[in-house]
Amino acid sequence: MEEGSSIFTQYVSTRHSLVKDSKILQTTYIPDNLPHRKDKIDAIVEILAPALGDNKPSNILIFGKTGTGKTAVMTYIGKELKKADPNEDHVCFIYVNCEVNDTAYGIMYSISNQIVKDPSNNKIPFTGWSLDKILTALAEVIDNENRIFVVVLDEIDRSVERNGDDIFYYLTTLNEVLKKSRVSIIGITNNAKFTDLLSPKIKSRLGEEKIVFPPYNVQQLEDILYNRAKFAFEDGVLDEDVIPYCAALSAQEMGDARRALDLLRISAEIAGRNGDSKITSAHVRSAKNKIEIDAMTEVIKTLTIQSKILLMGIIRNTENDMPVMTTGDVYSSYRYVCENIGQSVLSQRRITGLIQELDMLGVIHAKLKSYGNAGRTKEIELCISKDIIEMLKEDEVFADYKPPKQTTLI
Repeated sequence: MEEGSSIFTQYVSTRHSLVKDSKILQTTYIPDNLPHRKDKIDAIVEILAPALGDNKPSNILIFGKTGTGKTAVMTYIGKELKKADPNEDHVCFIYVNCEVNDTAYGIMYSISNQIVKDPSNNKIPFTGWSLDKILTALAEVIDNENRIFVVVLDEIDRSVERNGDDIFYYLTTLNEVLKKSRVSIIGITNNAKFTDLLSPKIKSRLGEEKIVFPPYNVQQLEDILYNRAKFAFEDGVLDEDVIPYCAALSAQEMGDARRALDLLRISAEIAGRNGDSKITSAHVRSAKNKIEIDAMTEVIKTLTIQSKILLMGIIRNTENDMPVMTTGDVYSSYRYVCENIGQSVLSQRRITGLIQELDMLGVIHAKLKSYGNAGRTKEIELCISKDIIEMLKEDEVFADYKPPKQTTLI
């Protein structure tokens, strides 16, 4: 290897970049214009506007599936609030991702951290206090500011599903003890039935306004992609059918703009690695396959040991010329794998529940079939690629697994 070079040199020197500004294709990038969300922006701004006059806005719950622009819109509005009130004399915008901070303690600690700019002045520890004590300390931090605080809780359903609705109790309680400041809550959720998770007491305390973000249709997704592409790509590098193809694929996935952007970005990366001068629909197809494989790989890696063993049993049946199998077939093969690697065997009832989970994750397809007077059973088929199967076989759980060349089901 030449002096001053590294293993990356050959890839950097030969890479043909078709993208002039890659950050524009990232899902975290917030453009100055958010196509097809002006009505939602206007509705939220109308609710929040009183905060600039030192009046507490209503609480808001924002509903919508993944990739419908909820987080992008709230981030955009946060920036506009900062423009309207540069010194935060009247309103302070605080964003908390509840997938990262999913406990009431963690959320309140994050809020305090964003208010107190100098960490050395933040008296609230990362852990160790009771919730009542941190609530008292947070109330003191907030009241010292004499402002309206707009607290955005993104992915709030993750926190409530894991820990209950205590966070809403504590945050709504704040306004009962604050003398100078006020707190307004904006919850963002993918769960259309989120309010069913809340107790009647919390629903009454919130008194929120609801805003629903619908999925994007094909034309809207095309507009979003064209809006990004004109700034992200060099002229003439996109075939004319690339953006319509990305939009059509994403529209099939419930109008997910994030997926559309990922398809376009990864298509460009694949074309660049190949040294191609244009991005074509073939690159989009490759990107689609890569995204699906990457997503399923992550699902398989995070399965429990028992679910991995169950899946290996289904794979075993499939490889033994049983592409469609019953619950009984699956249980017999599952039990065989357990005994082969020295793991305890769960009951058939527990395995039926795990089969349902794998079906929901898209790893298998399980449909109920009736045999009349003979009863009903599930017919199960495997839905993962050979690459994913090979990855599972290399899992440390199966280090001692020795499948026989010919297998007779027990």
